[in-house]
Amino acid sequence: MRRDNKMRVFASAALMLLVVGLLMPASVSATHGMNMEGYGPIALGMGGMSMAYDNGVAAVMNNPATLALMADGSSRLDVALGFLGPDVSAIVATPMGMIEASSSATLFTMPALGWARKQGALTFGVGVFGQGGMGTEFGPTSWLADPSQGGNSALTAGLVNRSEVSVGRFLVPVVYDVNDKLSIGGTLDLVWAGMDLQMAMSEAQFLDLANPQSQQAGRASGSLAQAFGMIYEPFGGTGVKKLHHAYFDFSNDSDFTGAAMGLGFSGKIGLVYQVSPELSVGATYHAGTALADLEADEASMRMAINMDIGMAMGGLPSGEYMDMELPVSGEIVVEDFQWPASLGAGVAYQPNEKILVGVDVRWVNWSGVMENFNMSFTADQVPENGPFAGQQLDATLFQNWEDQTIIAGGGAYGVTEALEVRAGFSLSANPVPDTYLNALFPAIVTDHVNLGVGYRIGESSSVDIAMSKGFEGEYTNPGNGTTVPPVTSTHGQLNAQLMYSYRF
Repeated sequence: MRRDNKMRVFASAALMLLVVGLLMPASVSATHGMNMEGYGPIALGMGGMSMAYDNGVAAVMNNPATLALMADGSSRLDVALGFLGPDVSAIVATPMGMIEASSSATLFTMPALGWARKQGALTFGVGVFGQGGMGTEFGPTSWLADPSQGGNSALTAGLVNRSEVSVGRFLVPVVYDVNDKLSIGGTLDLVWAGMDLQMAMSEAQFLDLANPQSQQAGRASGSLAQAFGMIYEPFGGTGVKKLHHAYFDFSNDSDFTGAAMGLGFSGKIGLVYQVSPELSVGATYHAGTALADLEADEASMRMAINMDIGMAMGGLPSGEYMDMELPVSGEIVVEDFQWPASLGAGVAYQPNEKILVGVDVRWVNWSGVMENFNMSFTADQVPENGPFAGQQLDATLFQNWEDQTIIAGGGAYGVTEALEVRAGFSLSANPVPDTYLNALFPAIVTDHVNLGVGYRIGESSSVDIAMSKGFEGEYTNPGNGTTVPPVTSTHGQLNAQLMYSYRF
């Protein structure tokens, strides 16, 4: 192929992948913390193991150096689609017994595209992949719609509690063969993140944030919190006797973007070394992201309150109270939401053309990015927002995630020249402390078993399929022992990936 034709192919592929990447569906539900258990069905079929053998263009998400294991002078185009099936529930302990709510977010799709070419000592390409995230949705009849359990049903009716968090990447890999044994490479990543959140908090939960003498689960401060304290009678104010709930809402109906969006950069480096014709080792470092704050312009904070009628009408206190909802429109900024750095290393052993076995170990630095979840809400300067117009609320939910070590192992067997079967597993620990576990963010799946199959269609095409069973994790946030009850979250998954590959 002439050089100018090659450059046109590269430019066209890059443009196509970037456009498709920016249109990718936002919602993803991941299974090692917020990461996927495997990227690409070749790796997924073997438990996510991917550090030291050729696993296609998904190498840009795994170890980019393994792209060098392609045949010299060849190109590869991978088109993939992932299906994620989370099964999430939240169970609250009440004086009347246990009440369970099930998330209706049970199916997500995640496309991926990648192209790579090896030319002599250099391998290069482009790719678009979903990194991971979380997604839950509890409907208006679930117990989460009435977090006080016994509040005013007229005010809690219709409250949906949901979360969608997603991170995607447009990646440009470059790999160089140092010699016939060692290859070193990396990627430059354009990263985008989206977030939707609809979350109701009970009076006890909100007051824990706002009261400096409490603040076990987080903290709230700012001029809006001070303005609320001036009318909230338990804090010494006048006008509001009770807060039924506070409801944070920044969400849209788009399948492609979250209400709060941010862009940034990251990158990876990796190496693969051929110890012998049968044995290879690989290692990689993924840098943490540098994402801008996620911003949502059309946000709101709604407070269901029991308020003095006279003050509600703009007059003096009357001593008579009524339930009402106080909506406050504004802008939400999710501050310093980042994806963590990680390290990975692995070994692959292939004694003949039919058999491949190996194992990887990965470490993810969740503690470096998931200490706190920080939101800043600024109320619009409009008359409808009353005394809260122009005021700001800074809210922090403590997270204190722990670092995570993941062991992934598996193998493949060539049944025929065209058919290959795969199997694997992955094991890890839950990074989310029970004390800060939130039913909307149950990133608690840890262990998986995996199966896969690959089939060659002639000389140039192949199809790969993988299934992954994430065993149910069950953990309980103990509450505070008095006003905030224990909540048990369960989360299991059945996931699949399908890929068509074309070599030329």
